[in-house]
Amino acid sequence: MDVERRSFADKAALAKELAETVAARIEAAIERDGVAAIAVSGGSTPAKFFSVLGKTKTLDWTKVIVTLVDERWVDELNDRSNAKLVNEKLLQGPAAIARFLPLYSGGNEPDADGVARTNATLADLPERFAAVVLGMGNDGHTASFFPGGDTLDQVLSDEGPTMALRAPGAGEPRITLTLPRLLRADGIYLHVEGEEKAATLDQALGDGPVEDMPVRAVLRSGQPVTVFWCP
Repeated sequence: MDVERRSFADKAALAKELAETVAARIEAAIERDGVAAIAVSGGSTPAKFFSVLGKTKTLDWTKVIVTLVDERWVDELNDRSNAKLVNEKLLQGPAAIARFLPLYSGGNEPDADGVARTNATLADLPERFAAVVLGMGNDGHTASFFPGGDTLDQVLSDEGPTMALRAPGAGEPRITLTLPRLLRADGIYLHVEGEEKAATLDQALGDGPVEDMPVRAVLRSGQPVTVFWCP
């Protein structure tokens, strides 16, 4: 495993360093390709990081595309929507002019037509992400790679870009970028906070099946992964 673990004193220090790291990746991708895309996670953990990154005035946000690692199949007005969090915390100030590609594409279920609509939306993404920022649940899931997911084997192997997944611990039906699509990135970052998550990470870095803790699929991918952690 090619995993670097970085620890920070508090959430503010972590958010600042992670934002600077992702901003540097964005700048490098724009210089190389003329455009940069990032995929970010939802939940409560990244809110402070989003706020710091979105205030970065040195970036040419007109050349930045933002999408999500995964999404609950709910509209952007729903409090459970990852897109709502991105719109409220990241796409503000200088970052308000970035292009956002949501994963939810309408309808009650992520059926074949819904997934096809989402994949068509993502067709404008560059081949590689400048940065992918993942989170991790206490059950060892990342993105929507949940233990017991009905399409877990496929989302870990299919070229994607997205697939639907349902799992006992997932709540709503989900749509997620597949593992191969996420791994096509210049930088992969795992953002975790708290002692409980640190213990979960220690367990994930140990022996055991990927299916039990699907974050292992990322950690064991052979791609460099940098963990950003604070208490």
